[in-house]
Amino acid sequence: MPDYSPAQEQFLIQAGQALARRDPQQALTLLDQADALGRTHNATLNRAVALRLLGDFHASLAVLDEALDMKPYDFTALLAKGAMLEKINRPKAAVDVYRNALKIAPPPAHCPPGVMAQMDYAARMVDQHARALGDFMRQRLVGLRANVDEAALDRFDEGLEIYAGLLQPPKQQPLLLNYPRLPVIPFYDRSLFPWLPRLEEATTVIQEELAALLETALDDFAPYIAYPKGAPVNQWAELNHSRKWSSLFLWKDGQRQDAFCDRCPRTAALLESLPMADQDGFAPTAMFSALEPHTHIPAHTGSSNVRLLVHLPIILPGPARFRVGNTTREWEVGKAWVFDDTIEHEAWNDADALRVILIFDVWNPYLEDKEKILITEMMKAQRDFLAA
Repeated sequence: MPDYSPAQEQFLIQAGQALARRDPQQALTLLDQADALGRTHNATLNRAVALRLLGDFHASLAVLDEALDMKPYDFTALLAKGAMLEKINRPKAAVDVYRNALKIAPPPAHCPPGVMAQMDYAARMVDQHARALGDFMRQRLVGLRANVDEAALDRFDEGLEIYAGLLQPPKQQPLLLNYPRLPVIPFYDRSLFPWLPRLEEATTVIQEELAALLETALDDFAPYIAYPKGAPVNQWAELNHSRKWSSLFLWKDGQRQDAFCDRCPRTAALLESLPMADQDGFAPTAMFSALEPHTHIPAHTGSSNVRLLVHLPIILPGPARFRVGNTTREWEVGKAWVFDDTIEHEAWNDADALRVILIFDVWNPYLEDKEKILITEMMKAQRDFLAA
């Protein structure tokens, strides 16, 4: 319902017409008559427009503050306030207002072109401010970086960019289980997994067995993404039922795939000797993941933060990248890492030939052994409840 009477409506219509003719004085006269019948948010916004047209930016700003006092979450008023702050040479204050406006802005599809242009401008101003702030802070700290450990410096640089507003902090977004009080760490420290060197030393053995599989069982590599007909595929449209990204499972949902484990026995024996996640009906999962040349796996998240994924690159014919949160790394053959796949991640094979990674899951090291049993039984109970 409008916040004004029929008589006020007529004054407001005429004031709007005056503003369209760029006659701010006439608009103010009509707005005074509308306000005599009671202050309204609409009239207050129009008064700010009239004052802006008159070049009285300080007065327009003050009136916009009155409008925001009436409706604090009016994002168009916030955009207008940011513009007025720029007019009076307060660009940094304007950026704060623009940032708040963008946080509450409606979806772009619901905005007319003129408002979209204002939002795009506000976003550019916020980005330019963040970049300038980031550069300023980096320059100020140059002399303090020399003796800082590389890993700590990498974390600090990400923190600086988050603080400046250039990056968003990584967050866990599991599709199935978001277990509380587990740290948000994109790539985990290798020291938590003392068996990683033994895995890496076996790279040549795994390569030999994989080569045999690729020669004799390439057709058994199935599309990793396989949504049923009619299901929303979202970002997976290009890869759905496509062999551009395919996999061959050695373990799947806790079940050993004997047919394939028997064809790469040394790889299977190695995996069995490692502390893979052990959840009846859920884990471990271990597979060879194959990505065709010049293929991109779009950003996505995994099922649960109670387990982590291990990657060991086996075939890398050229450059290939992997991003977790704000951190992007280049794969190296025989160099493993452990990461939290509930943090948004994506992968690229930039090479001209097939890329293959050995992937398997392990428990999150911050869980107690008895806690793992409870988690497994909890998940089984949920599954059984849904099946009943």
